[in-house]
Amino acid sequence: MRSLLFVPGDSPKKQQKGLESGADALILDLEDSVALDQKPQAREITRAFLESARALPARPLLIVRINALSTGMSDADLDAVMPGAPDAIMLPKSEGGPDVGHLAAKIAVREAEAELPDGATRILPIATETGKGIFGLGSYARSSHRLMALTWGAEDLSADLGAETNRLEDGSYTDPYRLARALTLLGASAAQVDAIDTVFTRFRDEAAFRAECLAARRDGFAGKMAIHPAQVAAINEIFSPSPEALAKAQQIIALFEANPGAGVIGLDGEMLDRPHLTRAQRLVARARKLAE
Repeated sequence: MRSLLFVPGDSPKKQQKGLESGADALILDLEDSVALDQKPQAREITRAFLESARALPARPLLIVRINALSTGMSDADLDAVMPGAPDAIMLPKSEGGPDVGHLAAKIAVREAEAELPDGATRILPIATETGKGIFGLGSYARSSHRLMALTWGAEDLSADLGAETNRLEDGSYTDPYRLARALTLLGASAAQVDAIDTVFTRFRDEAAFRAECLAARRDGFAGKMAIHPAQVAAINEIFSPSPEALAKAQQIIALFEANPGAGVIGLDGEMLDRPHLTRAQRLVARARKLAE
């Protein structure tokens, strides 16, 4: 996944626009974008959208962000939406692997009740929205076969920390959020899943948004969440391997295959070793997945 677009769970109009956005995944939100008294209606709207969208011949992945396990609302969210067979459930304010395991058990019961294939519903935690969650980032490895990726968030974390802001005047993150971002990458690597970068809220600042996407790709994130359809095209462009990068990766793989006993090879005046091969293989695998 490159682009994951948030759409409110109580807005059929915005959900339909999401389908037309070109996003790889839609995050149908039952949490922050829905007022408390609108949540029952949002659950029904989201379920109806899931049922209609799943029948489309070409569609994005359908992910539902439920309310946090601690709110007492997550069971009602799952009861409403699981019969619509979402591709994944996004878990906000996750505090580690045990939360994923807890959610996985809840999902398994509802898959059986809805006669869905066992294990079909994946889990995408937002892993840094609380201070406690930061310390749980190393616990996602082997937490559940349903784990599909890890992502992070800065807004709820700033509230949990009592911070005045999470960005400096130049737009860069302050140290606690830079740490959370880096640890998300490391936690995803430990769990052997993709890391997805968080949202960029100033959606009209295109230059800063592109710069943040480029930095995320550089550091190892596989994609980025979006809060506006206008952000989707740039995310898809930046997180797609370029023809030049793909051609070089294929050349590196071919050279190592032609020299299976070599620990180091030379290419265009550069010495390349096994980590370069691993990186090339991952890039080619990602390109193949996007082409499917």
